[in-house]
Amino acid sequence: MTSVKTPADEAEARAIQDELRHHVVLGESGPPPGRGLVTGVDVAYDDARDLVAAAAVVLDAATLEVVEEATAVGHVSFPYVPGLLAFRELPTVLAALDALTAGPGLVVCDGYGLAHPRGFGLACHLGVVTGLPSIGVAKNPFTFTHDEPGARRGDSCALLAADGTEVGRALRTQDATKPVYVSVGHKVSLDNACAHVLALSPRFRIPETTRRADSLCRRALREAS
Repeated sequence: MTSVKTPADEAEARAIQDELRHHVVLGESGPPPGRGLVTGVDVAYDDARDLVAAAAVVLDAATLEVVEEATAVGHVSFPYVPGLLAFRELPTVLAALDALTAGPGLVVCDGYGLAHPRGFGLACHLGVVTGLPSIGVAKNPFTFTHDEPGARRGDSCALLAADGTEVGRALRTQDATKPVYVSVGHKVSLDNACAHVLALSPRFRIPETTRRADSLCRRALREAS
C-alpha cells in the first residue's frame, strides 16, 4: 500500500514538499488522450466528525464509461493550512487508489499541480509518491493571474506566477463558460494535460473524472454517517 508521512507541524510539511518537488518529472508527454484508462480522485469532508472521504473513479478514456470505483473514509490527519492541503487529503486518496483492481492510468486531481505557491500541489505530490502520471484541474486560479481566454471551447491562456513563469493554463472546456485551471502534476506535458481535460469534458465545464469522483465521495461520506 502506498503511504505518506503525516508531518508533525507546518514546518515539517514544507520541508517534505521541498524534498519531494525535486522528483517531479516534467520531461515526459504522458499517455495519449482518449486511450487507455483515466482516473478521477476527489475528497469530501465532514468537519463535525473530523472525517474525510475519498473516491477514485476509473473511466475508459475512449468512451468515458465507468470501469471501476473505490472509496475510502478516514480521519483528517493534518489541519487546514493553505498550500498544504495534500497532507489532509493524500492518505485517504491513496487508500482509495490502492483499493482499485484496475491500473488507474492517468490520475486527474481536483486541485493543483505546479500551479501552487510552492510549486508542489496535490497532483504533483500524488504523482511523485505513486509514480503515476497525474494532472491537476482546479475550478479557481488560486494566487495566479491570467488573461481571459477566448470564448470558444479549447481556447486557453497562460496561468502565470508572479515572476511570469507559466505554471498552467486557463482552459475553456465549453463555449462561453468559465475556464478551468489545468496544471501538470507528474510525467505529463501541459499540452497533453489540456488535451486530456478537453477529451474528458464533452458536455460540461468540469471533466467527467472530477464530476464522477465528486459525486461518489459525497455519497461515501453520507453512508459513513
